[in-house]
Amino acid sequence: MEKFDVIVLGAGIVGVCTALHLQFKGYNVCLVDKKDPGQGTSYGNAGLIERSSVIPYHFPREFSRLLAYALNRQPDVRFDWTYLLKIAPWLFRFWQQSSQKNLEIATQAMLPLIENSVKEHDFLAAKTGATSFIEPKGWLEIYHTEKAFNEAKKHLLTLQRFHLAYDILDRQKLQERVPFISSAMIGAIHWLDPKTVNDPDGLTAAYANYFIKQGGSFLKLDAFKTKNNDGTWQIEDQGHSVSAPDIVVALGAQSVRFLNRFGYHHIPFAIKRGYHIHYRKVDQNTSLAHSICDPVSGFVLAPMRQGIRLTTGIEFANPEAPAYWTQIKRVEKIAKSIFPLGDPIEARPWLGERPCLSDMRPVIGKAPKHHGLWLNFGHAHHGLTLGPVSGKLLAGMMTGEQPLTSPNLFSLTRFTR
Repeated sequence: MEKFDVIVLGAGIVGVCTALHLQFKGYNVCLVDKKDPGQGTSYGNAGLIERSSVIPYHFPREFSRLLAYALNRQPDVRFDWTYLLKIAPWLFRFWQQSSQKNLEIATQAMLPLIENSVKEHDFLAAKTGATSFIEPKGWLEIYHTEKAFNEAKKHLLTLQRFHLAYDILDRQKLQERVPFISSAMIGAIHWLDPKTVNDPDGLTAAYANYFIKQGGSFLKLDAFKTKNNDGTWQIEDQGHSVSAPDIVVALGAQSVRFLNRFGYHHIPFAIKRGYHIHYRKVDQNTSLAHSICDPVSGFVLAPMRQGIRLTTGIEFANPEAPAYWTQIKRVEKIAKSIFPLGDPIEARPWLGERPCLSDMRPVIGKAPKHHGLWLNFGHAHHGLTLGPVSGKLLAGMMTGEQPLTSPNLFSLTRFTR
């Protein structure tokens, strides 16, 4: 039996960053996953360190938008009718938590994490030699109509309290900043505070490689073979036997299924599926220098090392269901009308799972029923953004240090009182 101070379950961006921050504090850490670091949902995001997303993604309250979604014709959200009844209770709680009052609570809770997201990534990137993966380009929110553009500019007034940096681009300035973008685009808002990642799984792997080089252990084991024996956490798998007094659950979309095994039920948790696919350049001269987002259609075009990545919005479908082409085909048509894209690189789209809690906050902290059981999951659309800062927050909780924000805001007990 190989003994460690802490076992971290999950080698996505959240788990890797948690392991790193615990290592910085002198802990002997074992990182566990069935796949190589960064090969789960951390692989498939839009590559945004989203400092400007100060308002959490919430359920729309406007009747017109609700009606459009109900008809299942909006490209930013797709749902499988056969799955809708199963997820309806969670959607209702999500809707409740998206009221003006509750949304403000979530916004204030998340703000310290969002505000520190770029700084903590910069720290880890410099420490691990991974600075080439992160670029200070921000991202652009583009608009097709004068009405939508004017509404977006009006919305900027409500964000002034957050002191965000941005440029408002008319049609001409947009074309200067993003050559080859369609002249049909009315304008854009260029958010300047965020940074972009040109290879999300490469960045996660670079963080993990540094962790290993500094003496950390990474083992390909099945987290679901974890047992608790008289207060000691143990895993026996693939000829390995490891134990530790403390264990961290950072399994993303599989975290709640893991916790169910230890008696934690009724957590308002859902999985939002999402897709991406890469496209070649049309020619050597037609390159995309900035990530662009169509907020109405819900997709992002992002320049990646693998090609131009098209990521979709949200799909509500059975997590076990195969990938559907429906949503990505819808947004592909719109994306090609905005920016010239070559042939797809992959034969089929990548499919990932976003772990989401109904109140738009992750779970970070100690589990209430077991000694030595710690949690760091449920980051929804912002796993890449919040990996380093939530890893630092949890490591501080585990060592008894003063955290950067109240631990109660992210405690699992908020659902069990």
